[in-house]
Amino acid sequence: MAGNLYAGDVALLGAAAFLASTLAAVAGFGGAAVLLPILVLVFGVRDAIPILTVAQLIGNLSRVWFNRGELEFRVVGWFALGGVPAALVGGFLFASAPLSFLTRILGIFLIGVVLYRHIGKGSTLRVPLRAFPILGAVFSFLSALLGSVGPIMIPFFLAYGLVKGGLIGTEALATVVMHVTKLAAYKSTAILTTTGITVGLVLGSIMILGSFVGKRILDRLPERIFVLLIEATLLIAGLGFLIRG
Repeated sequence: MAGNLYAGDVALLGAAAFLASTLAAVAGFGGAAVLLPILVLVFGVRDAIPILTVAQLIGNLSRVWFNRGELEFRVVGWFALGGVPAALVGGFLFASAPLSFLTRILGIFLIGVVLYRHIGKGSTLRVPLRAFPILGAVFSFLSALLGSVGPIMIPFFLAYGLVKGGLIGTEALATVVMHVTKLAAYKSTAILTTTGITVGLVLGSIMILGSFVGKRILDRLPERIFVLLIEATLLIAGLGFLIRG
């Protein structure tokens, strides 16, 4: 990672973090996936995902706090059984995975998020509690490689029966466990640097502000406009990663 950032890079990152979190607050998904392509542009794949993980950790901790009275700790415990070891394995693998491979996987993931939103809505899947170790292992491993799997992870928490604050807070707490484990692996392999931590903390703070603003404008602008904008961004970025990879 470069030791210094240009003023233009700082402005771009700050604007992207604010826009991504504002859009996510309105549309309900996509903040991390929208920010990720900008991080990759500035830092490259290897540094972008650890930075994104730090920023996401802050956002998820805030959601845990705001919904602390509705948390389902049993779900988080079962999720962690499979999630912690899988996140460690994924984190160590990420440090040595070929950059071209990671770039193509990122492209497939971003495009897949959009496709999943359109083909997965009709699912009547019911998820039992004891399925969460498997879900934790799968999503934690993928998250260590891709940075964010929230758009495809939340439906499984919803299928368990969680709603509203219980859904948001419980999924956020499970994600916190996942991110802390990933960061430990990233740090031990020296791909999470002091600069990366600092950038992630700053972006995470900006994203909290964006989420606040997003809530304020939710009732004033059509949600579908924001959804279309996010989906277009994900598709363009995903195709770009596939071509460049």
